[in-house]
Amino acid sequence: MDFLQLVSQRRSVRQYDARPVRAEDILSCVEAARLAPSACNSQPWRFVVVVDPALLPVARDAAVGMPIPINAFAREAPVIVAVVAEKPKFTAAMGGVAKGHGYVHLDIGMAVSQFCLQAAALGLGTCILGWFNERAIKKLLGIPPSRHVPLLITLGHPGAHLSKRDKKRKPLDEAFSMNRY
Repeated sequence: MDFLQLVSQRRSVRQYDARPVRAEDILSCVEAARLAPSACNSQPWRFVVVVDPALLPVARDAAVGMPIPINAFAREAPVIVAVVAEKPKFTAAMGGVAKGHGYVHLDIGMAVSQFCLQAAALGLGTCILGWFNERAIKKLLGIPPSRHVPLLITLGHPGAHLSKRDKKRKPLDEAFSMNRY
């Protein structure tokens, strides 16, 4: 599949069927994320993949989000992935200070994008969650208090009723210009 076709087909999936995700497909998604670029090659991420039947119900509940449960579909996801922000290399951290913003979240965004694109290439669905119970996730997965979990990713086989509607995006002329703003 051509890259633009892949990008066009990838969407946030909010309905999953009950089929488990093959371990090799999960590892393929993590490998795609691992290969993402990052400031000073810091690779300031760790992906904690939850598939254990004893942990998954608690991870799903944390993914749903409280006090406003806006991600109820996460209770169907066969896989929950916690994206942990790790400390960047000193040079990347200093560059972020000099520029007035850090690079960790940008780096994580690129890695998560590659994870999700690889999942789409495998016929899997993902949804990136920013609203969830971080405290519960950190406790469940033994993530140190000094670390932050900016995102979760749900992963699974899209449900049968997945909408095939076109993506709604700004027209190209509102997202791009040549040589001047």
